[in-house]
Amino acid sequence: MDKPLADIGGKGLFTKEIDEALLNGMIDIAVHSMKDVPTYLPEGTILPCNLPREDVRDAFISLTANSLGELPAGSIIGSASLRRQSQILCRYPSLKVSMIVALITLLPPCINCLCRLVLSK
Repeated sequence: MDKPLADIGGKGLFTKEIDEALLNGMIDIAVHSMKDVPTYLPEGTILPCNLPREDVRDAFISLTANSLGELPAGSIIGSASLRRQSQILCRYPSLKVSMIVALITLLPPCINCLCRLVLSK
């Protein structure tokens, strides 16, 4: 994926194909991550339950700081999540956020060129 999720379909992008298979009778049940479920469910589907979340912490990777709070004002944080960007800016308004889109397997070789990165676990 080389574009932000919001630019290629936003919420529902990852659930659409599965929901269509459910509605067409090709599968009996669909299981989604709640972060991928759109605000409005497709007609004919229901959300009968929510399972408890496991570890909800994010990973923080930095060459210079141990936490977001230790970063100097103006530091740039990379994240592909609009929700996470909003949370960071709300809590740390002196920081800047930048969209970063990369497959996790691509990150280790380029990690030295990044200053700070927040990843979902």
